[in-house]
Amino acid sequence: MIYGSAREWREAERKKVLFFGMSGLGKTHVSNLLRDQGDWFHYSIDYRIGTRYMGEYIADNAKAHAMKVPFLRDLLLSDSIFIGSNISFSNLTPVAAYLGKPGNPELGGLEISEYRRRQEQFRQAEIHALLDTEYFIDRAQRLYGYPHFICDTGGSICEWVEPDDPNDHVLTELSRHTLMIWIKGDEAHTEKLVRRFDKAPKPMSYQPEFLTRVWDEFLAREGCAEDEVDPDAFIRWTYAQALAHRQPRYEAMARNWGITVTADEIGAVRDAGDFDELIERTLEARAKGT
Repeated sequence: MIYGSAREWREAERKKVLFFGMSGLGKTHVSNLLRDQGDWFHYSIDYRIGTRYMGEYIADNAKAHAMKVPFLRDLLLSDSIFIGSNISFSNLTPVAAYLGKPGNPELGGLEISEYRRRQEQFRQAEIHALLDTEYFIDRAQRLYGYPHFICDTGGSICEWVEPDDPNDHVLTELSRHTLMIWIKGDEAHTEKLVRRFDKAPKPMSYQPEFLTRVWDEFLAREGCAEDEVDPDAFIRWTYAQALAHRQPRYEAMARNWGITVTADEIGAVRDAGDFDELIERTLEARAKGT
């Protein structure tokens, strides 16, 4: 780790951290809090994906839907209107809408082959965005003068890495430049996330092998054809399994490449001073093996 002790963290002129864990446990909350203190640059992986690596896919998908409407088609073909996404740190809906959900097209579902294609596009985009971290660390300091840096990752980071492989390319690069911090939830947090997801299911990205398994299991469970699947029913059923699938992967990432703080500890952070103290305590406990 780039900070091997509480003292090294305390004395560092430039603090560089990366948050990982399930969405909804405080990664973006604490990132925004630190950014608002004025000394921290906030690099959002999801925002980078949506603007740099998937922006064209998102816009073209919207145009394809608009081309089905004669009025809009004529305006597009004459370059009279422009269609683009209005993505922001607080509104990443265009990325989720493009990823979509598999199943019955009459219910807004995608054919599974198209769904897999978009999943692969997202996988590649997220890996590229993660590997851009070093560039943004330099850019934040050189261009804007920010001394400290936050990499705010998406929940799917654990899907594309091998945390027990000491030569994993993505994790090697990230750990060279940042202190990797897992925000860990407990059973109560998991139950809350499941309830919230059940009320408003949102598209997710999955490891290809995991997707194949849960898709086949769902088809067998429901006894339906691929084009008969209720898209929302599938992703609701899959969500809790995705949490269970990701948990040991996050744990291995923290064990081999970083440190762990709890969602409750992050929730108690009120300013940069609180955050510094939390990381110091965590590094001290790690050094003592507690």
